[in-house]
Amino acid sequence: MNLEQLVLRAKRGDDEAFFQAICLQKEKLYKVAFAFLRNENDALEAIQEATCRSYLKLSRLEQTAFFGTWLTRILIHVCIDEQKRQKRLLLDPQKLAQEQKREADLHDRTVERVYIEEALSRLTPTYRQVIILKYFEDRTIREIAVGLGQPEGTIKTWLHKALGALRKDLGKGW
Repeated sequence: MNLEQLVLRAKRGDDEAFFQAICLQKEKLYKVAFAFLRNENDALEAIQEATCRSYLKLSRLEQTAFFGTWLTRILIHVCIDEQKRQKRLLLDPQKLAQEQKREADLHDRTVERVYIEEALSRLTPTYRQVIILKYFEDRTIREIAVGLGQPEGTIKTWLHKALGALRKDLGKGW
């Protein structure tokens, strides 16, 4: 079935035909959206918004042969709206400062995580396992002891030694 036939069926209320028509256009839509927004997530959101708008206004499409052009035009309007919204955010000094702080915080957390993961990889497998169970999976000493088949005192000792090794590896600032 060609695109024009799918659009005709979609105009008559066939949601599956509308979905298929959109799928036939998805690569072209992505290229247009990405060219405007230069960000994959923003491009995908714009496509989703354009799809929603086109679904709601499908009855207004007069010539089914121009479905692709019509849909692209809707997508371009969505992209322009998004560019305006992003520009307003960038022009607002308070929002810009918040965005820069958020990005700096994210960068700092990423760097810290890399250091911690590297330090964890240098621990013995037993110590690494105890740290992961306690701090990443939020298990109690008792749950760890039962899971590993060890006495609670042993788990406490391993945890103490593992934390000491991490502190030494990462430096006293941690």
